[in-house]
Amino acid sequence: MGIPELLAGVLAPTALAIALVALRLWRALRASPWLRDPSPEQAAAVAAAMERLAVIVPAYNEVENVVGCLSSILDSTAAPLQVWLVDDDSTDATWELAQGLAAKRQDPRLHLLKGDPRPQGQTWVGKNWACAQAVAALAAQPDPPDYLLFLDCDVRLESGAIEAALGHLLASGSGLVSVGPQLVCGCLAEWLVQPIMMVILAAGYDFAAVNDPKRPKAFAFGPFMLFRRSAYEQVGGHAGVAEVVIEDVALGQRIKAAGLGLQICLGGPRVRSRMYANGAALWEGWTKNWFLGLERNWALAVLAMGTVLGICSLPWLGVILAGATGSLEVLLASLAGILAQLAIRLLLRHWAHLPLRYWWLTAVGGWATAAIILASAIRTTTGRNWTWRGRSLAVHSVPTP
Repeated sequence: MGIPELLAGVLAPTALAIALVALRLWRALRASPWLRDPSPEQAAAVAAAMERLAVIVPAYNEVENVVGCLSSILDSTAAPLQVWLVDDDSTDATWELAQGLAAKRQDPRLHLLKGDPRPQGQTWVGKNWACAQAVAALAAQPDPPDYLLFLDCDVRLESGAIEAALGHLLASGSGLVSVGPQLVCGCLAEWLVQPIMMVILAAGYDFAAVNDPKRPKAFAFGPFMLFRRSAYEQVGGHAGVAEVVIEDVALGQRIKAAGLGLQICLGGPRVRSRMYANGAALWEGWTKNWFLGLERNWALAVLAMGTVLGICSLPWLGVILAGATGSLEVLLASLAGILAQLAIRLLLRHWAHLPLRYWWLTAVGGWATAAIILASAIRTTTGRNWTWRGRSLAVHSVPTP
């Protein structure tokens, strides 16, 4: 067998594999629940429940997001809910901007909580401490809310988003409804990596299995998590997962294991998120999570890197090799893989409203994603540079002096 035949023998199965990913993605997106307006029969129940709902937004160094997030929540509904901003000991102007917005809007629904420093001798990572403080403040009220919606500061809501999620919670009888936001990309690094991450999540997780109470699979989208307070308290809330970096998945697993009902759905244009404002934030954000998602398994990490590189980068390399070898067979196999990649991006454009911008740099995105997986494995294993917004995730506790 000559080199062209050998190359074609590798590239043709790769094209088939990409086509199968596209098919799996299509099935997943087509079968996934989406946020829908409550039915007319639900309207009264949803309106009553909205008065019993509190939105909690933990914020640490969110100077770029805090005003936009809070404004979108308040503008998305006229319901008399509570909106709580918890400043998690920020070192930038997050708190001052929140105070300025509160003074400007004079909206009695908006509450600001200046969080305490993390307690010494205890283990708290991520946003768990901020969320726990907000829940404690709500529990101290004479009549605490029945529903708790945790939103990341990079989330933006459109009209009716909260009502739609609450209607889904009431109709399903679930303890948790978690909504996957429509991702927004800005800088080149986001366009390279985020579409690949979207495909991995959508094609890799069987949403139907997650929503099936008879199957153990559990997952949750951290940016938007709506709980019945009774279910949240039963599984221990954020205090119960204080040491867990990917607390959203852990809470989803606890809810489902307790038989309290877990539902995930996609938000569409009503729930949007630009997760990372630049390449540095994207690198830090994804490297903190990836290896944990692989359960710290190096073999899975190597397999994931090889799979991403093969699917994203190999067809484009094949075009170059086709030119070098003059093989039409290699060229056709490579082009088949590239067309399958385009089909994936067309699906994302249709279902997730993600433009085709820079799709032709999929090969570069594959290398960037593989580098993220490798860096995540190294950082998580060694603890070096394993941070989120500069806070170490390796040193979980501070000894009592």
